[in-house]
Amino acid sequence: MQSLWNDQEAATFGTDLLGQRVYTSRLLGRNPALVLHGGGNTSVKVSEKDYFGDSVEICYVKGSGWDLATIERAGFAPVRMEALLKMAKLPTMTDEDMVLQQRAAMTNPNAPAASIEAILHAILPFKFVDHSHANAISALTCAKDGEARTKELFGSKVLVLPYVMPGFVLAKQVFDVLQKTDLRKEGIEGIVLLKHGLFTFADDAKASYEKHIELVTKAEEYLAKKSTAAAAASTEVKTDLMALAKLRQLVSKTRGFPQIARLSTSEAALNYAALPNIADCGARGPLTPDHSIRTKRIPVVLGDDHAASVQKFADDYAAYFTKHASGQTMLDAAPRFAVWPGNGIVSFGDTLKDAKIVADIAESTAATVALGERTGGWAPLSEKDIFDIEYWDLEQAKLRKGPARKVHQGKVALVTGCAAGIGFAIAESLAEQGAQVIGLDIDKEIPDIMAKIGAIGIVVNLTEDQPVQDAIDFTVREFGGIDIVVSNAGIFPKNDALDVMAQTDWDRTISINLTSHQKLMNKVIPYVKHSVDGSIVFVGSRNFKAPGPGASAYSCSKAALTQLCRVAALELAPWKIRVNIVHPDAVFDTKLWTPEALAKSAARYNMTVEEYKTKNLMKVEIRSKDIGNMVAAMASPLFAKVTGAQIPVDGGNDRVI
Repeated sequence: MQSLWNDQEAATFGTDLLGQRVYTSRLLGRNPALVLHGGGNTSVKVSEKDYFGDSVEICYVKGSGWDLATIERAGFAPVRMEALLKMAKLPTMTDEDMVLQQRAAMTNPNAPAASIEAILHAILPFKFVDHSHANAISALTCAKDGEARTKELFGSKVLVLPYVMPGFVLAKQVFDVLQKTDLRKEGIEGIVLLKHGLFTFADDAKASYEKHIELVTKAEEYLAKKSTAAAAASTEVKTDLMALAKLRQLVSKTRGFPQIARLSTSEAALNYAALPNIADCGARGPLTPDHSIRTKRIPVVLGDDHAASVQKFADDYAAYFTKHASGQTMLDAAPRFAVWPGNGIVSFGDTLKDAKIVADIAESTAATVALGERTGGWAPLSEKDIFDIEYWDLEQAKLRKGPARKVHQGKVALVTGCAAGIGFAIAESLAEQGAQVIGLDIDKEIPDIMAKIGAIGIVVNLTEDQPVQDAIDFTVREFGGIDIVVSNAGIFPKNDALDVMAQTDWDRTISINLTSHQKLMNKVIPYVKHSVDGSIVFVGSRNFKAPGPGASAYSCSKAALTQLCRVAALELAPWKIRVNIVHPDAVFDTKLWTPEALAKSAARYNMTVEEYKTKNLMKVEIRSKDIGNMVAAMASPLFAKVTGAQIPVDGGNDRVI
């Protein structure tokens, strides 16, 4: 492991202590072998003038909810040292009291809540304190002889302490040790908390950070010498995408909400899944207790019958809860990641971000557990210790503070024809309501267009079979399945009477407005059958019920599309898949309706443009976003028991009514 310190970069953070603290915190956070997604914490002690000009000793400690990789000055909680040192001397203290008193001792009440390790940071007699959950330290200490080999490696320069509960209990453990140990006089360079992590400290930011790197590097080199050769798994993986979709459906139902599923076929994931004793070593526990909040104690190791594996995991989790619970309410029994022999690791999350976080932790776990097995055997914390962290109220409180769940959160939506107009509005509404959207369009700008709303765009000619299949396969491989399909792609050809219409115009309109939808259904329905709250929505037109002269190709294609929707509703009802169609009319905020076209059409009716845009019964203007919101609603639980429906969004049309 190399130091990432750079003098020029460090200078950009300022020469003051807090600025340097921000910089080295980010250096720790940049390295996933040290810190993952909110793990670890850092601090710096400073003297400041308060509002009244009096000097106050402050411990700036990482605030709850901040990630070291991106932390800023505002991410550190300023807590009065006097209060923290008084708390350290108390014989006992509840978690609630600790959090309350830390908050009360902050000089800025608007700052984030201080880390639960604030007291421990305060009692270490150095300006800078760095704490990580380094993989190498986990692999070193999570073994049957972990304490002995840690002491053998570091000698008297590092204190090696047994695992205790983080927070006040840990602070008291260190406080008691410090009553008998002078870290400065004895030249102590760090503290290793067995099966937990590493602390280093110094009066200089660079020195504390580089001491951290030095000690972790020593652990890495020690493990490399002890490690036996790792057997490499085959990298030739041909994933059964249908099995992946079914697995996602199983886990989503167990959790009670749709889940994004991310399949990793990295070298670390494949080697982990290929371990001959994976069912044993994979079920012993996490690298550090903090990970259990995101990943639960263990993953599900899949057998040939995925349904049976997920059910057994749920049953075992319930038994684990019953065994250790003392008044808590059981969390859901769904796994957060799965080890799939021969395929890699599948990580699950409420959102793509959550799934990626779990994936990062799972891959780190895979590499470290495999290393631990090769260097003496993986022996992490006990079930009870992990349970105490997983159900620790201080950690659960963080989860409860999360944002409210969105309507389509965790769902995967495939939308066609969404580069502009109605299609874009539909994609935008679904994304706003939490869906992971994949937009398909022939427009070469679709990747950039979808990126604006946090979605993925794929250039696809929907009349071509293989590109459509490739886009569907990509979606399932990346996100685990498809729950919502919005079949919107279409064209409106020039108006020509039947006796003068070019055959090519008719053929092209039918191909795009009808046949491409049928082809999409043929390829996507097998996956939608294994979706979560599956819904298909077609985008039709008022012309189905109220056609106009000169629009035969368009009107007939939309009529046939409506019939296709009705047949699909009949066929998919046994699978609880809803199929409905929306019929927009006079949606003028699209590329099709230029100011010139609007003016020309309004003149035909002897109307102003505004009158023309509101020439429906309700005298309201219909916008693309109205259609987008309606489609999002039709795919939501609001329409949970509606299928085969035709919903007009036209402000009321007398010819239709």
